[in-house]
Amino acid sequence: MIELFSYTACRQLSEFIVAIIFFHVSEYLLAVCTHGRSTVTLKSLLISKNYVLAMMCSLLEYWVEITYFPKLKEHWWISNLGLALVVIGEAIRKGAMITAGRAFTHLIKIHQEEHHRLVTHGIYGFVRHPGYCGFFIWSVGTQIMLLNPICTPVFAVVVWKFFSERIPYEEFYLRQFFDDEYDEYAQRVPSGVPFVKASKPQENKNLSAKAGEMEMFVFF
Repeated sequence: MIELFSYTACRQLSEFIVAIIFFHVSEYLLAVCTHGRSTVTLKSLLISKNYVLAMMCSLLEYWVEITYFPKLKEHWWISNLGLALVVIGEAIRKGAMITAGRAFTHLIKIHQEEHHRLVTHGIYGFVRHPGYCGFFIWSVGTQIMLLNPICTPVFAVVVWKFFSERIPYEEFYLRQFFDDEYDEYAQRVPSGVPFVKASKPQENKNLSAKAGEMEMFVFF
């Protein structure tokens, strides 16, 4: 138990806690600054039951390993790599939010609004979904930072699966809003999430029946 109060545990856990707090608080504050306090709810903190469960599992793994396999947590160059990924992922996501402005929302829009425009400049010129790309890097980075050999690949797979299903649904509506303009953009710019490519027109037809029924959930 004493390992939990060691320099290694204190530093790694403090970095993890700071990363979590900064991510969620900054998400909420940016949403308020962009959309106004009256239209933003606590859902913009992006905290769900499954998300909390995932983070609890990562802390449980860390506790077991720091207690019984403390040397596993001493690979500082790997932990620092995870910290770097957390910073990079955070920067990418927040850059996406700032660049898109009011076009960036935490829930998938199924109706086009007056201010809704296709953002293709800035970071969106490199990846179509920098917000998802940033969160993917950030979430995996938190587990590498903790040197969690089990949760690292699990987080990567779970978050990838979530976005691999969410992106086609979101792009179905984006094609409804922007038609050929979005098709050209999607074919030219990668999604930002590994192995998730632009869906083909015939695939969009298969999505149309399901898109309206998709739960507008937040992460996880």
